[in-house]
Amino acid sequence: MKRLPLNITRPPIPTQLPSAHSSRWRAWAMLLPGLLLTSGLAVGATLIQATWTISLLSPLLLAILFGILLRNTVGLPPTFYPGVRFSLKKILKLAIILLGLRLSLGDIATLGLTGFVMISATLVSTVAFTLWLGSRLGISQKLVHLIAAGTSICGASAVVTANSVVDSSEEEMAYAIGLITALGTVAMLLYPLVPELLHLSSLSYGIWCGASIHEVAQVIAASFQHDLVSGEFATLSKLSRVLYLAPLTVVLSLLTQRNQPTGSSLYIPWFVVIFLGVVVVNSLGLLPRDLTDGILSINKLLLGISLAGMGLETDLKKIRTLGIQPLYLAIASWLFLAVSSLVLVKQFYS
Repeated sequence: MKRLPLNITRPPIPTQLPSAHSSRWRAWAMLLPGLLLTSGLAVGATLIQATWTISLLSPLLLAILFGILLRNTVGLPPTFYPGVRFSLKKILKLAIILLGLRLSLGDIATLGLTGFVMISATLVSTVAFTLWLGSRLGISQKLVHLIAAGTSICGASAVVTANSVVDSSEEEMAYAIGLITALGTVAMLLYPLVPELLHLSSLSYGIWCGASIHEVAQVIAASFQHDLVSGEFATLSKLSRVLYLAPLTVVLSLLTQRNQPTGSSLYIPWFVVIFLGVVVVNSLGLLPRDLTDGILSINKLLLGISLAGMGLETDLKKIRTLGIQPLYLAIASWLFLAVSSLVLVKQFYS
């Protein structure tokens, strides 16, 4: 039996273990390249939209398009991965929480019980219709959930909020946002032609805009083009839809958990609970208006950063595999919402 040498050298014992402070610093240093990239794309999208006054393309959509373009041409080195994913996962949740500052229960009450019930009925029926038709078309359930949320509530913001519990791929989320934004833009351009044709009053036209157009900015553009009354009631009806962001997220969480293995616990997103708390704080008027406006301005940038991260995670080759069926679903869902809300508006406000 061969004897081991006695002069085996042992690795030196470190004289000082890394401190928690240095570990945190290294963790943030790993995030920095990706955060700088997503922030640069978001700021660039905002400046380009403001400078060129591209009203048809929001800074959020430009941010995701820039990210997709960069990922699918130059590529994304591994150094940027941690910060990009941090933007997509963590910053997004903060942005969703701050969206609560847009809402005030007092403002929504101004719409009245009839308006709130009408908007609630069209929203719930649109979600149900989208889920039903999506299953008939054989579309991925996760993508169907994203389209249902984006159409019925508030466009891209609802899509990314729903994805926090649906956990779809970046390609599905990018596809859903692209569809919802495109159809919302079509609605923004077509709706101002309708009031004269259908003899809609300023009040009824405003409520219809708020009840059926996808994005808040698109609602404002289409409604204020008619007159001030339409714009004010469109904003109120739209905000009442945004209020459903929290309950719909919980419902989608329940639907997702139903398809998980037996024994899975229900996941209620913590940031949705905080979102509702922010709505209550804003309703009580505890924050100065100037502060609220400033935070909402910053929040637009936070949403842009998170969507830029989503674009950088998106592989166009994978999107092609999703097919054209989701486009048909998104169109049918929007038309269902537009027609059903128009019928109810004509019934109660004409």
